Amino acid sequence: MNKRIPSLILGAALAISSIFSTIQFGTVSTLHALAKEQESTTSDTSIIGDEDSSNLISKQIPEIYFKAINPGYTIDKISNVGEMIEIGRKNSDAPISLADLSIGYTNSSGNYSILFEFPENSWFVGETLLLRLASSPESELANTTYTKTIAMKATLTLNQRDKVLDTVCWSGKQDCAKEFKSSSPTVLVRDLASGEFEHITAEQYTPVFEASNYKIEPNDGAEEADSTPSQCRGLVFSEILSYYESFKNEQFIELYNNSPEQILIDGCKIKYKNKSYTLSGILGTEEYVAYYPSVLGFNLTKNPTNSNTLELIDTDGAVIDELTYPNGQRKATSYAFIGFDQNGEEIWKVTYSPTPGAANNYQEFKSCETGKVLNEATGNCVKPISVSEKICKEGYYLNLLTGRCRKKSIPTTKTCKEGYYLNPETGRCRKITENKSADYSIKPQEFQEQSSFVALYAILGAVSLGLIYLVYEFRRDIKKVFHKLFRRK
Repeated sequence: MNKRIPSLILGAALAISSIFSTIQFGTVSTLHALAKEQESTTSDTSIIGDEDSSNLISKQIPEIYFKAINPGYTIDKISNVGEMIEIGRKNSDAPISLADLSIGYTNSSGNYSILFEFPENSWFVGETLLLRLASSPESELANTTYTKTIAMKATLTLNQRDKVLDTVCWSGKQDCAKEFKSSSPTVLVRDLASGEFEHITAEQYTPVFEASNYKIEPNDGAEEADSTPSQCRGLVFSEILSYYESFKNEQFIELYNNSPEQILIDGCKIKYKNKSYTLSGILGTEEYVAYYPSVLGFNLTKNPTNSNTLELIDTDGAVIDELTYPNGQRKATSYAFIGFDQNGEEIWKVTYSPTPGAANNYQEFKSCETGKVLNEATGNCVKPISVSEKICKEGYYLNLLTGRCRKKSIPTTKTCKEGYYLNPETGRCRKITENKSADYSIKPQEFQEQSSFVALYAILGAVSLGLIYLVYEFRRDIKKVFHKLFRRK
């Protein structure tokens, strides 16, 4: 009996060691396993976990969830300040694969697109993951970046393939948080106890950024190469001229430094139709620079049938901005960023005032040559008409738009007799009809028109001619009848 005690103790120790090893170095979880576990516990993918009320995070919150949203604001003439998406997770004991995970975006018009798609070999290691707009001034303080700015009214979804893991919307509509206001910067933050989102002032919330919380493994087991530091964050597309007036070298692509720091552009690239073209130069804060495709070695499609897209690539290979110019470009115009609408959506318009390397200027109509003026009704340039060039006779006036004399409308002085009124449309006197009862509508007085009298006279004339003809035709018979009558007397 005593000889077996050491064996039992040793067996127990190995079992405990095995359990501890499993807890400490357990296999890495994946979103596929999490999704399968959620399906086995409930049909609602947004509700997981047991009924333990001591859990500080609401069971309504999924394993990976949206934690905070900031659409970015324009502060001190710098746009997209603070824009970010913060993602959290309930269990941070083991890394989670982000393969097949993406963030969907629906704007205020209902148009859906993929805002960001995580790489196949990316991993969520810590408790939070911070994404920022690539052109925002704080883009360096982010685990990864996206290129399309989010609006003041929109919806985000966290997707794994075709399954929605989490969603958040801010439009003020049912089941959505209130929309953001550009005049009052706030952050939409999730209450982890209730699962609901609420607005708090931007000064009250600071998102968590830990560089080690996001990992990308090298492909095919290769050793991780030294990463090239990013240096073009803060650059954005601001204007493009594709439809030149005379020569292709008039085409240009303009960039703007939206950051508070000077940017070295050397090594940054513009990607167009699957080819990349390297840029160079230095751009100060809030400054513009124009690059000419003819110098870089390519040409833009003047007026594409389908929208054409350009990408701005950082030195580390990340896409930091995109520009899509649509069909509808006009000769000698540019497609320029004008500002933001009330929902925070970017406004781009075709302008007749291209400004390469300078602040954009929206001009709806083209400029006219000397000696002509713009007719805003048609958008065409016309020769101005001077009153001194043409004088109209009395009772007429000069139409400056057409250059023709038109008759003036002179108020009539005609008066009608008692019981009649003047019809302003016809200039005729009409009889006033009194309404004798409030239960019946006024019946218009009917008049026989002059054409009716003419017809009556024609009929009477025809009858008279017929009688005369009959008397003439039977005159002898009529004469005999008269003789007989008078002889009897």
